[in-house]
Amino acid sequence: MARFELKLPKMGESVAEATITNWLKEVGDKIEADEAVLEIATDKVDSEVPSEVSGVLIEKLFGKDDLVQVGQTIAIIETEGGNVETTSAEAAPAAVAEIQKTIESVKESVSVPVNFSESDKFFSPLVKNIAKEEGVTLAELEGIRGSGKDGRVTKEDILNYVKNRGNQPVVTNQPVAAAAVVEPVKVVEAPVVAQNTVSKSQAAVPVSVNGGDEIIEMDRMRKLISGYMVASVQTSAHVQSFIEVDVTNIVKWRDKVKNAFEKREGEKLTFTPIFMEAVAKALKDFPGMNISVDGDFIIKKKNINLGMAAALPNGNLIVPVIKSADQLNLVGMAKAVNDLGNRAKAGKLKPDDTQGGTYTVTNVGTFGSVFGTPIINQPQVGILALGAIRKVPAVIETPEGDFIGIRQKMFLSHSYDHRVVDGALGGSFVKRVADYLEAFDVNRDY
Repeated sequence: MARFELKLPKMGESVAEATITNWLKEVGDKIEADEAVLEIATDKVDSEVPSEVSGVLIEKLFGKDDLVQVGQTIAIIETEGGNVETTSAEAAPAAVAEIQKTIESVKESVSVPVNFSESDKFFSPLVKNIAKEEGVTLAELEGIRGSGKDGRVTKEDILNYVKNRGNQPVVTNQPVAAAAVVEPVKVVEAPVVAQNTVSKSQAAVPVSVNGGDEIIEMDRMRKLISGYMVASVQTSAHVQSFIEVDVTNIVKWRDKVKNAFEKREGEKLTFTPIFMEAVAKALKDFPGMNISVDGDFIIKKKNINLGMAAALPNGNLIVPVIKSADQLNLVGMAKAVNDLGNRAKAGKLKPDDTQGGTYTVTNVGTFGSVFGTPIINQPQVGILALGAIRKVPAVIETPEGDFIGIRQKMFLSHSYDHRVVDGALGGSFVKRVADYLEAFDVNRDY
C-alpha cells in the first residue's frame, strides 16, 4: 500500500489560493481516478478537484471554508501501489507547526484584561464595561477628561473618546496647578477618506420586513458580485457615451451563412463573435482603452483579453475571458465565445478562464434592453454594452436622394473611467467600433 498526496492544483498564473466549499468524499470512501474529491472556490469561479489516482481517502488536512494555497496537500489517498512525494507523517510536522504558529499569533493579539484596581480614580461599572468592550487601556481611561462630578469619566465621555479615538491627545496624569485654567478638549473631526467598501453606517440601514416577506440569504457568488459592483462605483468615475449603429449588413450576412458555417465548423454563429471582432480591432486602434489603473500609475496592457459577461442559470453573473482576442479570426472567435459560454452555463469554467481581462463586453440586448449603463469590471477602465437589434424606420441617403427605409439598428453603450479616459477617447473608441460594424463586408468569407 502507498499513500498519495492530493494537492491543490495550479489554476492559472494569477490564482494563488482557493477556499474549500464542500468535500464530496469522506474519510474511508473509495475514489476512482479523475473522480472529484472536493469543491473549491476562487474569488470568481467555483471548481472541482479530481483525484489523480484510485484508492481510499484516509485523511483530510483541511476543512470546509479553509483557505488553501496552490500546491498545498489537502488530502491523503491510500493506493495499492506506487510512490508518493511525501507521506502524511512527513506532512504532519509542517501542519502542526503551522497550527502552533497560528496559536502563538492569536495569543499575541489577545489583550491583557484591564485591572482597574491599579488606578486611584473611580470608574463606574458602566464605564468599565465599555472600556473592556472597546479595548480601552487603563492608561487611556485615566487620560480621559471627565465631565462628571469631581472630574469623573461619564458614559458620554468614554463614548466620545472611542468615537474620536486617535484624533485627540491622551492626557497624562500630571498634577494641575491650582491657578491653572483647564480648557475643554476640542475634538476635530477627521476628514472622511473614500473607501472601496460600504461603511457600517451605510450598511446598517433598517429594512422593514412584513409577515409575508421571504428572507433569502445571498449565496457566496452574489455576495462577491455585490462587493465588486460597489467597489467599482466607488473607485471609478463612471461616464457613458452612446451611439446608434446600423447593423443591417451584419444581420443579412449572418442569415445567409449561419447554416453553412455550422455545418463546416461545427459551431453556431451568433452575433457576439462579430461584435467581439470589431471591439478587438478598435482596441488596437485605441490602446488607451486597453489599460488599468494602479494608484497613480497607468498600466498599458500588452495583450487584448476580452471579457464577455455571461448570465448563469441561477441569476448570477460571471465574466470569462477570451485571451489574445485580437489574434483570432471570426471562426476562432466564434469557437472561443461558444466554448466559454457553454462552460459557464454548465459550471465548468476553470479559475484561469476568468482572469486577465483587459476590457469587457456585455450583451444587455439578450434580455431585450435597448441600451444600458454597465459598471466597469475593475481594474479595467471600460465596458461596452450591446443593445437589442431592432427594425426601425431610418433615413437612407443615396445619390438619387434621401428616402425612408427599414433598417436593423442597435445602440452601443460605452461606460469608461473618467479618471484616466476623457470624453474624446471614450467617444472616439465606441465610434470606431460602430464604424467597423457598419462597414461590415457582406461578401466576406468567414
